Amino acid sequence: MAFTSSMAVVGAQAGPNYPAPMLAIKNMQDAATLGRDAALEVEAKYFAKAAVTPQASALIGVFLADQGVKKAAGAWEKKSKKEIKQAAVLGAGIMGGGIAYQAAYKGLPIVMKDIRDDALALGMNEAGKLLAKQVEKGRMTPAKMSETLGRIRPTLNYGDFGNVDIIIEAVVENPKVKKVVLAEVEGLVREDTIIASNTSTISISLLAEGLKRPQNFVGMHFFNPVNMMPLVEVIRGKQSSEDAVAATVKLASRMGKTPVVVNDCPGFFVNRVLFPYFAGFHMLMRDGADFQAIDKAMERFGWPMGPAYLMDVVGMDTGVHAAEVMAQGFPDRMRHEWQNATQVLVDHQRFGQKNGKGYYVYAPDKKGKPKKSVDPATYDLIKGVVAERKEFAPEEIVARCMVPMVNEVARCLEEKIVASPQEADMSLLYGVGFPPFRGGACRYVDQTGAANYVAVADKLAPLGRIYEVPQLLRDMAASGKKFFG
Repeated sequence: MAFTSSMAVVGAQAGPNYPAPMLAIKNMQDAATLGRDAALEVEAKYFAKAAVTPQASALIGVFLADQGVKKAAGAWEKKSKKEIKQAAVLGAGIMGGGIAYQAAYKGLPIVMKDIRDDALALGMNEAGKLLAKQVEKGRMTPAKMSETLGRIRPTLNYGDFGNVDIIIEAVVENPKVKKVVLAEVEGLVREDTIIASNTSTISISLLAEGLKRPQNFVGMHFFNPVNMMPLVEVIRGKQSSEDAVAATVKLASRMGKTPVVVNDCPGFFVNRVLFPYFAGFHMLMRDGADFQAIDKAMERFGWPMGPAYLMDVVGMDTGVHAAEVMAQGFPDRMRHEWQNATQVLVDHQRFGQKNGKGYYVYAPDKKGKPKKSVDPATYDLIKGVVAERKEFAPEEIVARCMVPMVNEVARCLEEKIVASPQEADMSLLYGVGFPPFRGGACRYVDQTGAANYVAVADKLAPLGRIYEVPQLLRDMAASGKKFFG
């Protein structure tokens, strides 16, 4: 009875994609009445079963890829001779407060500057809430919380910026606003001060155009929520110096993050490959798929949330803005002439969790966290831009969402936007929650087989350019090569 109950609990927690926990329970059940030697034989049998699963191979690959990413970051850090004693963040609010919290939590003093008192209050409140949670969990004493909060210095002026070693700009995602702020602060800091923009999509080379010292300017893309997401993309613009990139990598590591250096392009790496995934989702809806069915299929595939739910969490207005940046940067495959469902919902002031209405509607649960439920009004609002409801097989839903993403990952490798398959895979795991048991987009291709992947993608090619297989993947299919040996 105990083992049966345990299997029910463990099976519910582990789910179908992680077989090892269930094998461990069965191992214990079979060996419970045996002597030592016989029990060891049973254990060896179950260990062998677990060791040859594709999940085991993928998770071992994740461990090795993680080590490779950390080694690459370490090599960058060794290039930097710059000491970072004082940081600053421009722009308070949720993101600025999160960045300030992360720096202070890791022992780095940081100035948080904004032009409004209420924004500074919001930023300090965000940092305070995050620290209070550490106290509640017993990870920090109230005295340590006070000391950490004291490392954040809120200000309405640039008076303290003369001694700042590195500045993280986190103002509104608008290139005109960012250029004004960046030019302003550059004129008030030391000549060796590094300036990093926490933009999620805007080209670093574009933002550097008005700067006098573009060699000191890089991108530093944090993911939201800052305290939870491990990844930081460090973006090298056309004129970014090796010293600036190395110092920014060092800062990200000091803040407890996993930095991955990528070259500049619209969306950088993570958002550039994420938005073709969203495009596949929107095309499915256009062709009659139910967004709830899409979410369920992608969650069964292993994503922590399906694309509709993810769009709600990201912020649908943010998603529409980012999609437009992608469309401008890659019009041949990311621009479309039809209106998608997300655009319609945003036009009706549905922005996702931030205002309680998106594809789903949200209300606080007992712990105060947003709980989603289905809103029939969503279907009424989008009926003008979607076809009559049609059922799609789960494997077709997966293919139509995943092929655009995987194709774009391959293009980024071809163009050297990201340096290696390891860094590509770990960026997706750490940045957007790619299913760990699948190992990342590159390892997913390896386990599927490049030839099998290309065959599936070619059947979808009539749907549009985002389904056209890049040459890298065609060459791999023809030669039988893999991303990982």
